[in-house]
Amino acid sequence: MEWMLNSNLLRKLDMQDLMVFIAVYDQRSVTEVSETLCVSQSTVSYSLKKLRTSFEDELFINTRAGMCPTYKATHMYGHVQKILENINQCHAGGQAFDPTQRAVTFNVCAPEYFEQLILPRLLKHFDRADLPVIVNVHKLETDIPADGLRDGRLDLIICFGPHFHRAHQDFNSQMLLEDDLVCVFDKRSAHSEPAFSLHAFVERRHVFPTPWTSDTNMIDGWLARQARKRQVVARANSYGAALKMISGTDFIVTLPRRVQQLLAPASMFGHCEAPAGLPGFTLEMQWNETSERDSANAWFREQVVKICAQQKLL
Repeated sequence: MEWMLNSNLLRKLDMQDLMVFIAVYDQRSVTEVSETLCVSQSTVSYSLKKLRTSFEDELFINTRAGMCPTYKATHMYGHVQKILENINQCHAGGQAFDPTQRAVTFNVCAPEYFEQLILPRLLKHFDRADLPVIVNVHKLETDIPADGLRDGRLDLIICFGPHFHRAHQDFNSQMLLEDDLVCVFDKRSAHSEPAFSLHAFVERRHVFPTPWTSDTNMIDGWLARQARKRQVVARANSYGAALKMISGTDFIVTLPRRVQQLLAPASMFGHCEAPAGLPGFTLEMQWNETSERDSANAWFREQVVKICAQQKLL
């Protein structure tokens, strides 16, 4: 790998050692270097010892005329200068966005899953910090609104994966979390087994909450590959509505496990595992290359990641 060091000896060097190298090369005097860098002469001598050991060369010869650089030191000089210049650029460049300085609005296309699991915690974080941040959420349709992300109408897309939406080469992507599906039912129509068999699953009547506007979904797509089909008696616009629809019936609703834990209290609903083989999913965020260089957009993505990390989702 290009970023690996040629020698383990180089790991012992720090920025002060490189500053000592440049100063000794320019001033040719340990005494002057100690005054310039406001360090003791013994500190300068110790840095020189580390430099000589690390680069396996004497680097500077102590003569009556001063510290004379060796051939290797002369070759190193320009490279060490660039290292220090680049470190300064890292410190000065890429200033982080400061949301306390101005109000900002972020337009996000996301499914209800994001609104239930992540957005409330995100808004509470902004409120506690007294940050003037507005988040507008647009409903996720059949496919991700790529044009909206490219032309700036959208700042971020939150979508399901893997491979539920068409890939776009000019978008960056980061996985936020993984989840799986569980079957939820009215507690009064309890299912005695710890998991539904495939046969029992398709025999029950289902309510289907639409996580995004689409003709197909991960459950029915998987059933079709098993040459099976379930009976959907109702389609709901939200997880909460779907849970109300199964109350007092023997209908079942298949929900993400984290949504079940959040919205289906044990006093009212029971749950069991989905049929073996039903795949889980990921939640991902996508943004375009222009947003990659936008400090406000980068700040907002960092806040989303922090919320996921704090809740041990990521």
